[in-house]
Amino acid sequence: MKHRFAAILCIAALAQSQAALAQSVCVAPADLDDAIVYAMPLAYDAMQNVCAGEFASDGFMQSNGAGFAERFRDRQDAAWPGAFRMLKVFMAQPDEESANEDIMGLVSTLPESSLRPFVDAIVTQKLTEEIKPTSCGEIERALELISPLPVENISGLVTFVAQQAELKNPEICKPASEVVAN
Repeated sequence: MKHRFAAILCIAALAQSQAALAQSVCVAPADLDDAIVYAMPLAYDAMQNVCAGEFASDGFMQSNGAGFAERFRDRQDAAWPGAFRMLKVFMAQPDEESANEDIMGLVSTLPESSLRPFVDAIVTQKLTEEIKPTSCGEIERALELISPLPVENISGLVTFVAQQAELKNPEICKPASEVVAN
């Protein structure tokens, strides 16, 4: 369930390939928070694509899902820089085919604002591929449970769970105080 939830919240979606994910690199917790905030509306759109016929007409997604996603959509602009940094960490890692090197060359020549529509389309497509109709009820329940929380608490909670689970794909950077103590 944790893996599925994390995937839905974009952790896996921002990765270019499994090979890039396997690299020993860490993502700043604040950037993961931003990626979660940035990706939640995209995840909502992907869920609507896959699950629209699966959600109960009187359930959370039909009655409150759009409002839930809108709270995150309102913060996407502010979250974009951190989400983009997270994406660049993955793209900077060479994969087996060295395709990421070409992508990084392209990314470095384009303004970030020009890349956002492409990132949005790719993330939405990847999430749509990951979501299975049989998981729609679980997704709806999870979102309903966290929906009363403020946006920053939701992204912080997901980051915290990823840290506690010692998530390796991506690995979450340890705070400077922990690195010095070790």
